Amino acid sequence: MTKTEKVQFTLDALERLYPETPVPLDHKDPFTLLVAVVLSAQCTDERVNKITPKLFAVADNPYDMAKLRVEEIAEIIRPCGLVPMKSKGIHAFSNTIVQQYGGEVPVSFEALEAMPSVGHKTASVVMSQAFGVPAFPVDTHILRLMFRWGFSNGKSVEQTERDAKRLFPKDLWNKLHLQIIFYGREYSPARGWDLDKDFITSTIGRKSEIQSWHKAQEMKLKKRTSNKKARR
Repeated sequence: MTKTEKVQFTLDALERLYPETPVPLDHKDPFTLLVAVVLSAQCTDERVNKITPKLFAVADNPYDMAKLRVEEIAEIIRPCGLVPMKSKGIHAFSNTIVQQYGGEVPVSFEALEAMPSVGHKTASVVMSQAFGVPAFPVDTHILRLMFRWGFSNGKSVEQTERDAKRLFPKDLWNKLHLQIIFYGREYSPARGWDLDKDFITSTIGRKSEIQSWHKAQEMKLKKRTSNKKARR
């Protein structure tokens, strides 16, 4: 296949699998999405979705969040990890939203990224999923799959984002980045990867990745055979 054909094959496969792409993080507006995305750093979406109802029951808007003490936020979000950074960041950007933006999350990459604990990926998620602005947030799943599929060299998040935006139609970015995440979780995880189930990679993937997987299977088979012989 040519690169163009590989891209189209991937787009068609993902659309068949995931015609609907609900945002994995529970939220009701741009502010609650922003908080949830910040909490999701090095924490599973499932865990975040268990914590945010408790936090939002106390403060589901920047005004109430800014009134809380950092320690109060920290106590609620503790299961999500990185507590000092996240609690201080949520408190600080809530103040910023109140004081500088009249209580409304700004619709701007620059404004979002200027706020505490809000990096480019977080800003991209909020801009794409809360405001519908085309963006391509790159998480670990997208970084891994863009490399496995031979669409990027995987050397950096920045390069992967540039490659994704170059290869894929802009009007698909917001949906596609979620489709890739869903596929990565279901068919092409970092751990326990089974190429026999990962039909996109097995069809269009990087040859070195496919070869590495087969070599790993051969090593596992040899090890099992050796262990059986040793037990006899």
